[in-house]
Order: sequence, then structure tokens, then C-alpha cells
Amino acid sequence: MNNTVTIKDESSSVGVSSLSKRNTTISILIIGLLFFIFGFVSWVNAILIPYFKIACELTNFQSYLVTFAFYISYFVMSVPASFLLKRLGFKKGMMAGFWTMATGAFIFIPAASTRTYEIFLLGLFTLGAGLAILQTAANPYITILGPKERAAQRISIMGICNKAAGILAPIIFAAVILKATDTDLFAQLGTMSESQKDAALDELISRVILPYSVLGCVLLALGLMVRFSPLPEINTEEETAEVATANSGKTSIFQFPHLILGAISIFLHVGTQVIAIDTIIGYAGTMNIPLMEAKVFPSYTLFATICGYILGIICIPRFISQVNAFRVCTLLGTILTLLVIFAKGQVSFLGHQADISIWFMVLLGLANSLVWAGIWPLALDGLGKFTKLGASIMIMGLCGNAIMPLFYGYFADLLNERAAYWVLFPCYLYLVFYAMYGHKIRRWSI
Repeated sequence: MNNTVTIKDESSSVGVSSLSKRNTTISILIIGLLFFIFGFVSWVNAILIPYFKIACELTNFQSYLVTFAFYISYFVMSVPASFLLKRLGFKKGMMAGFWTMATGAFIFIPAASTRTYEIFLLGLFTLGAGLAILQTAANPYITILGPKERAAQRISIMGICNKAAGILAPIIFAAVILKATDTDLFAQLGTMSESQKDAALDELISRVILPYSVLGCVLLALGLMVRFSPLPEINTEEETAEVATANSGKTSIFQFPHLILGAISIFLHVGTQVIAIDTIIGYAGTMNIPLMEAKVFPSYTLFATICGYILGIICIPRFISQVNAFRVCTLLGTILTLLVIFAKGQVSFLGHQADISIWFMVLLGLANSLVWAGIWPLALDGLGKFTKLGASIMIMGLCGNAIMPLFYGYFADLLNERAAYWVLFPCYLYLVFYAMYGHKIRRWSI
């Protein structure tokens, strides 16, 4: 493979293929740490949604503004992030991303002190803005750091780091902010006087101050660590002669249909993923599973995702190509969505007595596992000097995390939590289209 992407330092430039095995391994480990942080900060939203719903007395729709505020920042910040990275380089840009996230964590302190949901949303938006900068750097970095046909393997390794943090985040956060007596407290809120309820909810919401203060300090330290780490600078705008010739007449990122269609795929994929994880606690509640027990269901879904990643690492490309793995996962997601909606019957599994449909929700984690890894290499293929801007367009697609849960929350209020999962079905159909055909489109036809 002719890989002409270069690594820059103050004195020399070398091709990625010329990097020593040690340098490549160190780079992958550092980016893996970044993906762990992405996962920890992102997937804690699964417990924040029902937590804020109780503490701030919200509707379903209002509670899903947690994901909206967090992920809409990706839409706002992704293109500015690409210019920031171009100006500062990867390492200084990543430090700026970590410090922006730290600011968001510290905003939780005044938000909790006043029990003001709008300030919490500002903090979440700021956290997301920092993550947008980090994601804009990390995703193209890991995609091109090695052979293209093994990109899905590398992304799967990053996915394990991300989802392992996602498994830990709701459990650790719940252990910090929830008490064994909270089940009784939640049941008694409706019988309390207004002053008693306010006092109880103020105490409940104040529990986020310590963990988010610690998180802010950790993020500040991580920013410094990455800044002075041995992580090499990658010039993503280098291109082969073949790619340069193919792109010679192109002046706009919108002249790459497979990229734009890929960004739409990312929008829908992350939307389906966050719905599968962040709504499952509420869905368990409709089966009379209390919050203290239901808090583990996001971890089950994320564990299923990790199983998919491990299969990807083992099987791609030895037994199955990454594009075929992508196709299998999108088809599986379509089938599981229909089973969530239509399957009936009670089962007892892992100590939980619940409708069988919730276990199909858990298995959506498996279906979602290799979709991200499938989309990125296909969407960035052949962009050359447009790669960095193309990556920012892809990161814009992460605002699907913000918008899709609102659709789910709206239909959950209008219909019910189970019927609202119909929003997943057209998303998976589009992903099937991109996996089968959409990624091959290289010019718009009228």
C-alpha cells in the first residue's frame, strides 16, 4: 500500500508506514485513552437523563434535552474545530479540547447550587464542544494510522476503549450520586409538601458537585499530558498522485457525495446508538423495573457493543471484509428494531424479570458495533487535501445524538415508550442503503 500521509515534527517528516512499531503502538494507546474519555463523559448521560428528570421535574421531552445540549455542540463546533486544529496542530488542539471540557464540568457547580436545568444544559453544551474538538482530531488520526483495509480493526479497538468507559460511567456515577434509600425517596416525592420536596430535590441535585469538580481537574491534567506526549503530528492533507489527479477539478467538500452521504449515515447511526443506550432505563421503568435496578441496562447494551468490536478485531479482514461486516450490522439493526416493537412475552434473565423486547434493545448494541467503523473509512476514502474538512463534516453528523432522542421523547410522550422505537426503523434502512450502495457514489447525478 502506498501511504504518503506524513508525520511532522520540528526537523523532519516521515511516512506513516515508516513509523516504528513502538511509535505506532504508543500513538494508538494515547488515542485509545482519548476514546476512553469520550466514552466516560458521553455515556454518563444515560444516568443523567432519568436523574435530571426526577431532580428537575421534567417531561420525557425535556429530559432528552440532556443529549440535545451535549451533542448539538458537535454541529456548532466541528468546522471551527477543523480550523483550530489546522492552526494549532493536533496536540495543542487536543489540549484546548480537554480544557474546554473541563470548563463544562465546572459549570455543573453553579448549576447544582441553584438547581437550574438551563445552566446544566450550558455545562453539557460546553463539554460537548470540547469533545467535538477532540473527536475531529482523533477519528481521522486513527483511520489513517495504518493500512486502510485494517481501519475497522483500529476503530474497533478504539470502540472497546469508548464502550468500556461507557459501561463503567453509569455504574460509577450512579454509585456516587444515588443511595439505597433513594427508591423510597422517589416514591414519597408526590406526597411531600412543596418546601419538603424542594429541600429533598436540592439535596439530590447537589450530589453532582463533587464528581464533576473532580472530573474538571482530571480533564485539565489530561490536556497537559497530551500536549507534552510523544503523539506525532499527522499531516492529513498529503495525498497520492492518483488521489491528487482525481481531485484536481474539485473545489468544494460538497463535490464528494460519498462523504456527504456518509455524514448523514453518521447522523442516523449515532442517533440510533444513543436511543438504544440512553432510553433503555426509561423503557425498563415501563416494565416496573426500578431505577436502582434499571441503571445496569445501558452497561448491558454497551457490553454487547464491545462483543461486536471483539468479533470485528478477530474477523476483519481475515474472514470478512469491513464493508460486509458493516452490511451485516445494518441488516441486524433493522431486524432487531422490528423485534423490539413487535416481540411479546416475559423472560427472566440476569436476575431481571422483563419483557423480551428489552433484551432485543440490548442486542442493538451488537448491531451498532461495527457501523461507525464501517462508515469512516468509506466516507474519507480519496479525500486527500479535503480530509481534515471532511472529518469535520463527519463530526457534524454527531448532532444526530442531539436530535434523534428528541424525536423519541416526543413520540414517547405522544404514544408510548415502546411505539416510539419506530423512529429507529427508517434510520437503519438508510444505513443499509449506504452500506450496500451509497458509499460507492463518487459524483452527483441529476
